[in-house]
Amino acid sequence: MTAMADHMSPMTPAEFERFAAVESETVRLEFIDGRIGVEEAADGDHGEIIMWLITQCMRSRPDLALNNTQGLKVEKYREGRARPDGSLVPVGHFAGQGEWADLAGVLMTVEVTSYDSDTGRRDRKEKPRAYADVGIPVYLLIDRDACTVSVFSVPDPDGGRYRHKHTVTFGERVSLPEPVGIELDTEILKNYVR
Repeated sequence: MTAMADHMSPMTPAEFERFAAVESETVRLEFIDGRIGVEEAADGDHGEIIMWLITQCMRSRPDLALNNTQGLKVEKYREGRARPDGSLVPVGHFAGQGEWADLAGVLMTVEVTSYDSDTGRRDRKEKPRAYADVGIPVYLLIDRDACTVSVFSVPDPDGGRYRHKHTVTFGERVSLPEPVGIELDTEILKNYVR
């Protein structure tokens, strides 16, 4: 299956949630920009990057948790539903919330690019727009194709974009601004690219 399938007939978030609840565990479904997105299960390197980032966050900010399974309601962005590769929140924040959580309290979302044809549209264009539009303070993009880490911050109050973008190549250090306040040494990321 390829990464993203377009579904252009009208669908409500509730209809999408019922559909997503019965889908296979070998794909991840999202509802972004009025389209159902289908992403294949991640490869081992993708998983290693997420585990590395979880460890870095735990060491630097034990008061926060990087959750890599929680779906988010990106309501302002066409009543969407997104499954980030990670959502940084206060420990225990998602307790009691369903499969699709409210955005209040999400400090950062993370995406790691996949080796598929739609990662450019999905991770580099649609996701930053969706996350900025709903006011998530920081978006971290780990781009395995370009061997870069990009930090998007300060959502524009008018929505739709981040005011700041800082990009470094794998091997450099990068600071994640407040409210995250973590510095990452990205040298290890060189081990997880093709």
